Amino acid sequence: MLNQTEVSEFILLGLTDVQGLQHFFFISFLLLYLTSLLGNGAIVTMVIFEPRLHTPMYFFLGNLSCLDIFYSTVTVPKMLTGFLFGHQPISFGGCLAQLHFFHFLGSTEAVLLATMAYDRYVAICNPLRYALVMSPQTCLLLAVASWSTGFVHATMHSVMTSQLSFCGHKDIRHFFCDIKPLLALACSTTSLNMTLLNVVTTSIVLGPFTLIVLSYLYIISFVFQKVRCQEGRWKPFSTCASHLTIVALFYIPVLCNYTPPSSGSFPKRDVQVSLMYSAVTPALNPLIYTLRNQEVRSALRKMLGRKRFSWRKVTK
Repeated sequence: MLNQTEVSEFILLGLTDVQGLQHFFFISFLLLYLTSLLGNGAIVTMVIFEPRLHTPMYFFLGNLSCLDIFYSTVTVPKMLTGFLFGHQPISFGGCLAQLHFFHFLGSTEAVLLATMAYDRYVAICNPLRYALVMSPQTCLLLAVASWSTGFVHATMHSVMTSQLSFCGHKDIRHFFCDIKPLLALACSTTSLNMTLLNVVTTSIVLGPFTLIVLSYLYIISFVFQKVRCQEGRWKPFSTCASHLTIVALFYIPVLCNYTPPSSGSFPKRDVQVSLMYSAVTPALNPLIYTLRNQEVRSALRKMLGRKRFSWRKVTK
């Protein structure tokens, strides 16, 4: 089937047209974006260069931080440009690329969070076999599977969307090219795209979420059955607190946006909810792990101390 697209570009309308709010949003989201880049960049650096962090848990955390850098970069710079210069034009190819990478990275994060939950399950419920089960080869395989699943899912969406015809309206009521607002503009049939959105995307969201819930149910059951003292029960949960917080920040808005069956309509609420997992969560993830994790805090202090020492040697 040939692509009969007549619209060569779209217009991203962004979050608001109110001048005062645009300036406020620009400063706020610029700070969030810089926090995401610096915080996640610091975690990736620590995981690579700090020997104490060469464990499965921090290997997956490094993957998550790397992913969050790309994830926020897909949408936030274009949104910031819109706050400064108004409605942003984006070519049809650029729109498809943004849609692809957004769903690629978002789907990968959903699967990766489930992989991290499985890692915590093995570490707490089967500690004697942890090194064997979560071997370097297994960790690499799980990471590759997470990224591959996201790529395949996103490719399905981008290919199916590229086959649609767009004629007439080209204003996207969003700050990036997401699947729902694009389907709302199509002038050809979108039934197959809706099926993909309602079945496959929902499965990509609910499947990993179910695995996370099951992992923590097993952890809770194990802790209350095997661990007798109160202090001993709290320690396993404290190691999971950062992961659970990130799961909540990511999955609650994603479940709101993508699990209810879509009929083609696109409420404004979806735009506001999208801000949470596309811009806010990537900035909060490194803060959550740094504030709640003693090993990460120690590695960060060591890295900053090393840089301070090097700077003093240079200035002498």
